[in-house]
Amino acid sequence: MNIAAPPTSPAAEPIADAFAHTPYDGSRKAFSVGLAPLDLAEWIEPDAHLATTLAERAALIRDRRDIVVCEEPDTRAAQRETLELLVAHLTARFPAQYRLEGRHLTVAATGRTFDLDEESEAPLVVAGQIVSDDLVLLRKSEAGYRLVAAVLCFPSAWSLTEKFGQSLDELHRAVPGYESKLARVMNRIFENLKVDQPVWRVNWSIYPDDELHHPESKERPRHWFEDPAHLAPEAFVRVERQTLRRLPESGDMLFTIRIHVDPFLAFRRHPEGRALAASLREQILGLDADQLAYKGLTEHRDAVAAALERLAAGA
Repeated sequence: MNIAAPPTSPAAEPIADAFAHTPYDGSRKAFSVGLAPLDLAEWIEPDAHLATTLAERAALIRDRRDIVVCEEPDTRAAQRETLELLVAHLTARFPAQYRLEGRHLTVAATGRTFDLDEESEAPLVVAGQIVSDDLVLLRKSEAGYRLVAAVLCFPSAWSLTEKFGQSLDELHRAVPGYESKLARVMNRIFENLKVDQPVWRVNWSIYPDDELHHPESKERPRHWFEDPAHLAPEAFVRVERQTLRRLPESGDMLFTIRIHVDPFLAFRRHPEGRALAASLREQILGLDADQLAYKGLTEHRDAVAAALERLAAGA
């Protein structure tokens, strides 16, 4: 539970995005649940890249809808509930970014206006084009909570079409230690989470690029540079900020996933960069074989660790 509180910011301004979250700073262990209470005032985090991010999301929904959007037909009411909660939050928290006139919402960063009562579009698809976060709905069933609707533009090495309809346990089966340590905890959280008790967590991974859209399987090797010296300027820390809340009307669970990407070279500009690089290196060297494989670092652990060591030393 040792996660720092989310950064606060003026209601009308997007947050700063450089190292917005550093789950590798030694405050928590990798592959732990690590949930903390969420202040709903900090539910969504627009940043300076909002226009670019929303443009990419819109393009993916338009051109690759079959792999970034899935829904079961009886989820439209919960989708509508999600959209209305987001609109209420965004217009109150970020009035300079989100303007509501009647039932039309304008996103200042892109200039796009959305008809909130448009019946030809899934409400979750509208919601997925006004925030940078991916949106996932899970519903209780005899098999446990199942993934029943989602707009997932920026997955971290998993496929929505492969995972759609799966239960909570099936979704997490590949996570090292899930069945032996985490399954009972996760299912208890989903069963007992109250409407007024939203939670959040963060995790990290290492990628050779800053692309947001990574739908490939975790078992598929990522392309890395042959020269380990290139890892310092070219590698990236990918952080997922996840929130979980129970919808008050439907009782479904809304899971949001926000991706932040920082280049290794940013450690040099951050006042605590050397310490952060050293902490990330320590966490990577502490991973066992299964954990390294899950994070896609089996073949590149030593090169990544060496790059971080150089950054920690101020090289």
